[in-house]
Order: sequence, then C-alpha cells, then structure tokens
Amino acid sequence: MGIFSFFTKEKKEVLDKGLEKTRTSVFSRLTKAIAGKSRVDDDVLDDLEEILVTSDVGVETTLKIISRIQDRVSRDKYLGTSELNGLLKEEIAALLTENDTDEFVGFDFPKRDTPYVIMVVGVNGVGKTTTIGKLAYHFTKAGKSVLLGAADTFRAAAIDQLSIWADRTGVSIVKQEMGSDPAAVAFDTVTSAVNRNIDVVIIDTAGRLHNKVGLMNELGKIKKVMQKVLPDAPQEVLLILDGSTGQNAIEQARQFIAVTEVTSLALTKLDGTAKGGVVIGISDQFKIPVRFIGLGEKMEDLQIFDKNEFVNSLFS
Repeated sequence: MGIFSFFTKEKKEVLDKGLEKTRTSVFSRLTKAIAGKSRVDDDVLDDLEEILVTSDVGVETTLKIISRIQDRVSRDKYLGTSELNGLLKEEIAALLTENDTDEFVGFDFPKRDTPYVIMVVGVNGVGKTTTIGKLAYHFTKAGKSVLLGAADTFRAAAIDQLSIWADRTGVSIVKQEMGSDPAAVAFDTVTSAVNRNIDVVIIDTAGRLHNKVGLMNELGKIKKVMQKVLPDAPQEVLLILDGSTGQNAIEQARQFIAVTEVTSLALTKLDGTAKGGVVIGISDQFKIPVRFIGLGEKMEDLQIFDKNEFVNSLFS
C-alpha cells in the first residue's frame, strides 16, 4: 500500500481484537492437529486442509495453499511442526500478493481536479449504509470533503439511515423521495459535487438481487448518467459483503460480479465471526482487491485492508 500502509499500534490492536474469534478457532484446531508430531507430514497437511476449509477459506484457495506447503516440504526435505505457523503466513501472504492486481491510495489520496466517485453495491443487511458512513468519517478525517448520494430509493429506511450517517459525520447528502429515479439522484449528486469542488462522492444503491436483469439495468443507468457529468465516473464500484456469512459472501460476490463491473470489495462484521478466512478466499478467487474490512461498530473499526498485517494477525 505504499506510503499509506503505516500501521499504528491502535490499528493493530483493533485488527487483533476483530480477528480474535477466527484466530482462536484456527489455532485451537491447529494445535490439536500437530499435537505429538514433530514434522509436517501427510496427516498434518490433511488436518490443515480441513481447518482452512472449515474456516471458510474455500476449497479452491485451500488446495492452492496446501500445494504450496507441500512444495516447501518437498524442497526443504524436513519441516518441523513448530515452523508450520510461519510457513502458513509466508505462503498465504505470497498468494494474496500475487492476486493483488491493484493498489488503493488510501483515505488520504492526492488532490484530484474532479471528484472521486465511489458507487457502493451489495444486498440489504450486509452493513452497506454503515460502511458508507464509516468511509465518510475516514475521508473527512483525512481532510477530504465528502458528498453522499442516496440512490437507494427502493426503501425509505435506506434514505433515512444514510441521512443519519450524513448528520453524524458532518457531510452533505443529496436525496429525493422514496420511489424516485436512482439515476436522477446519482446525476444530481455528481453535478453538485463538481460545482462545489467536492473531493469524494459516495453513491448508495439498492440492495436487492431478486431480479438480476433489473439490477444490471439500474446500475448501468446510474453509471451512464454519472458519466454525462464525469466521463470516467465511477472510479470505484465497491461491493460490500458480510464476512460472517462465510461461503454465502462468496456466492453474493459471484452474483454481483456477473451483473456489474465490481472493482473493489469490503468485508464487514469480521469481529463477530470465526469465518474470517473468507477474506483470503474471496481475494484469491475473484482477483478483485479487498479494500476495506469492518472489525467492529465504531467508526474507527473500518480499516484499509493490509494483506500482510491481516495474515500476521490471523496466524500470530
């Protein structure tokens, strides 16, 4: 993450606490798997495979990790079980690095001539509105002006919730009545942002997947009208996923990626689950950067995803 990867002690404490359930689950089973054994053999690898799969890393990604460790065992001839933890960290971090096709500039990105537009997608209940609010908080804290667009006009509650977050974070919001055209809201938001020299625009969208064709058409229309104002908008299509749902989050990602061009991911609610391994699986399977992880209720508990710190915390 370049100059923005500076990881403070406070952020590390939040990360460690947020991943505690996953870490405890993995370690307790890993400890049992290697009990009484001095070296990494086929039995240990079989147990490790089961641990990773049941931690929601996913079968495909787990097999990649096991294959890498088998190669290391074969190459180094003898690897003690005491070295397994460090080996896991090295190989998973290397896998995530290879799959990292992009680097996000962080909350404090350089000044642009035009607004940076983030269109947020995801089903209802994953923490979409809360994440938008936390993003607004962090961008504001970094000295950026923020404008929210309430383009989820399908539910009155969505507009109300986003308005509450706008008030809480001290940012402006563009909204219309429930049932209004979402694309019109997005157009008004981007137009206002350009006129006011706003740094960051965050557009909320409807969280429903029951009609994929309708969703695709709606998201496509929102993009098209924004591009009438800013030809390169949106710079980001951020998909919010609930990390506590494990493999269901992977399926949601697959469905959204099929209907729109998702460019980045955020995993929420990792603090309340032992399924934190899903971050590794999602990052590997979709080759789309995980930009943010949610580790608690407080605004500070949304972090930019640092793959090395994540792996260190998970296997430390």
